[in-house]
Amino acid sequence: MINVTRLNGKKFVINCELIEFIEETPDTVITFTTGTKVIVRESADELVKEIKKYKKEIYGRDTCVVK
Repeated sequence: MINVTRLNGKKFVINCELIEFIEETPDTVITFTTGTKVIVRESADELVKEIKKYKKEIYGRDTCVVK
């Protein structure tokens, strides 16, 4: 789980295991495997760093396939 921020400033937590892809359009849009989309303040690069940090914390190594 990682923390993200909606455009209105409200913070919430998402399950990064369900992220299908992240795009910047120029807002950052996260699309989940369920088809749900959310727009967040964080950049794609920031999200990738947080996902890698989460994976390393959970699995003890960098298992993220995002580069």
